[in-house]
Amino acid sequence: MVTLAELGIVRDVAMADDGVVVTITPTYSGCPAMEAIRDDIVRALDRAGFGRATVRTVLAPAWTTDWISESGRAKLAAAGIAPPGAAPRRGAGPVPLLLGVRPNAVACPQCGHAETEQLAAFSATACRELRRCLACREPFEHVKEI
Repeated sequence: MVTLAELGIVRDVAMADDGVVVTITPTYSGCPAMEAIRDDIVRALDRAGFGRATVRTVLAPAWTTDWISESGRAKLAAAGIAPPGAAPRRGAGPVPLLLGVRPNAVACPQCGHAETEQLAAFSATACRELRRCLACREPFEHVKEI
């Protein structure tokens, strides 16, 4: 549905003397899908005739939902997953620990209604939450702003 490039996970693709080098950044450092993503990239490049492919994983700078392309956001919404809004901004230095829930407005991807409620802080993956629309009552996933 959404490509790795549209998700902003693919950071660079470069030709080297011994093949192709693809640099990726996971959505978070413990992402359990990284091995499958790496294998899919290698297989796709092999099928396309590129031969040897190396996949490098880099953690800095950390991935942010701001890297999701507009086409990726549109595809998420079309699939019934609410795309993230702008990622929170913070200055340089230590990360402040804020205890409490930060309210966020998430429109329903089914009917567009602005009033939704969080059902669970985590969904199929740690970077998504489960929500429900207060108008059409449909549950949906929302990609959290990171």
